[in-house]
Amino acid sequence: MIILLCLLIVHTPIMSYASPGVSARNAVLMEQSTGRVLFEKQAHNKEKIASITKIMTAIVAIESGMLEDTVKVSKRAVYEEGSSVYLEQGEKMKLKDLVYGLMLRSGNDAATAIAEHVGGSLEGFVFLMNQKAAWIGMENSHFANPHGLDAEDHYSTAYDMALLTRYAMNNEVFRKVSSTTTYKAESRTYAWGNKNKMLTKYYAHSTGGKTGYTKAAGRTLVSTAEKDGMELIMVTLNAPDDWNDHRSMFEWGYETYDLREIQEKGGLQLEEQHNEGASGYLWEPVIVPLTKEEAAKIEEITYTLKPNNLESIHTVLGKAVYQLNGKEIVEVSVMAEPAKVQSFWEDTVEVFKRMLGVY
Repeated sequence: MIILLCLLIVHTPIMSYASPGVSARNAVLMEQSTGRVLFEKQAHNKEKIASITKIMTAIVAIESGMLEDTVKVSKRAVYEEGSSVYLEQGEKMKLKDLVYGLMLRSGNDAATAIAEHVGGSLEGFVFLMNQKAAWIGMENSHFANPHGLDAEDHYSTAYDMALLTRYAMNNEVFRKVSSTTTYKAESRTYAWGNKNKMLTKYYAHSTGGKTGYTKAAGRTLVSTAEKDGMELIMVTLNAPDDWNDHRSMFEWGYETYDLREIQEKGGLQLEEQHNEGASGYLWEPVIVPLTKEEAAKIEEITYTLKPNNLESIHTVLGKAVYQLNGKEIVEVSVMAEPAKVQSFWEDTVEVFKRMLGVY
């Protein structure tokens, strides 16, 4: 009986995700729609990040509006050290194709070619990267290059990289590139395969991401997933077992959290101390990831308003910050109440009144 029990324990897969843990030195699991952090481990420590840098390079390139431009590859790009898509000096390739080479094959030569074209120079592009980081709110990040090779002033955090990925995933072009398993550039006779094995091999619900590695940074990985309508972002830095880290953390997240509505769309009474009797408006219901225990406390979820300009019309009045047990779970924009929209019949009656002068 003892031998039988031991065999059952060995051969039965463990399906419990109650105690999350990762091999990574730094990690974050974030929900896409709200930005709520579901799990973190030394998430705000500044670290080397290697090629997950290329998420920033890709989104800056995509937002430049130059994807159909033809890029002439420089000597500097061709001789960039590290991983490569084997560009040749003087070769011409569309910026769009270089972005695919950047994300799927992690080409450092592609990163430099993109930077020189979009930024006018590598240094000019790095300036754009840091501008974008500041705009997104990546407070503990600084970029020194577009590819992620180690540099003293090139660093980020697991949390900041999750913020960046959340931002990038709101761009449909980035989503498409990140989720592509194979891609053939116009000037190539063969297709590029995606190096991200979470997407191609290890996790059925994966929707994309980016791998990275240098000797100093260790293995770095950003991956995204979607299951039952909930999208998650996982970031690990210096993780020797990153594929399993991501797969187990995604499953833990989906096992532990569900998306639940805590506020329906429509009118929202503002805090009296800001503007007594005034009302704001939510264009969408407030939906957040909650555990079963948290869901039982929905009645206890409160909000406070961070005012903007309560006098303005048709603008953002402020932010409603929802908290549970004194901890913020989501922040949403509160708009001025929209003007009443009349029905077709009401519009028709008003036209006739104007024609007849009845007012």
